[in-house]
Amino acid sequence: MSLLEDWRNQAYMTQKTPQQDQMFWANYFNYEKGIYEQILANPDEVVKGTVKELADKYNVELMLMVGFLDGINDSLKEPNPIDTMDENTEVNLGFEPELLYKNMVGAKADWLYNLPQWEPILTTERREELYKEQKRSTTVVKDKKIGRNDPCPCGSGRKYKQCCGKNA
Repeated sequence: MSLLEDWRNQAYMTQKTPQQDQMFWANYFNYEKGIYEQILANPDEVVKGTVKELADKYNVELMLMVGFLDGINDSLKEPNPIDTMDENTEVNLGFEPELLYKNMVGAKADWLYNLPQWEPILTTERREELYKEQKRSTTVVKDKKIGRNDPCPCGSGRKYKQCCGKNA
């Protein structure tokens, strides 16, 4: 079983009481926030190393580092081979700032996208734009229902019920 499968089993599949589950995620989110604070403090530095080395560097358990790598992978300039990685796999944390910010908004991780470390990286205005872009991208807009007596959307000029709606 790969490290990623171990992490996902531990995080999502293991039977835990609601209190244990809440404590697990609170612990994880606390460590995740600490790692992001350090990474965002030096956005130009591309952090590289093995999974084990990064876990040691950020003073977290190996499984928490795997969870972090799983979460950040979609925001990296070069994604890591998270499906096949083991503790000796070389990984990097070179992230795309705007994509990372939008992914944090999409994950509803306000404890991450509101970190003060974002201020020198993205202007307040740009962060607001990215926030709105992300929210708009996930908003479902229902088309207006075509009434029987409305003009047919095919452009024939006839009523819908006498055109495309005839056999619908």
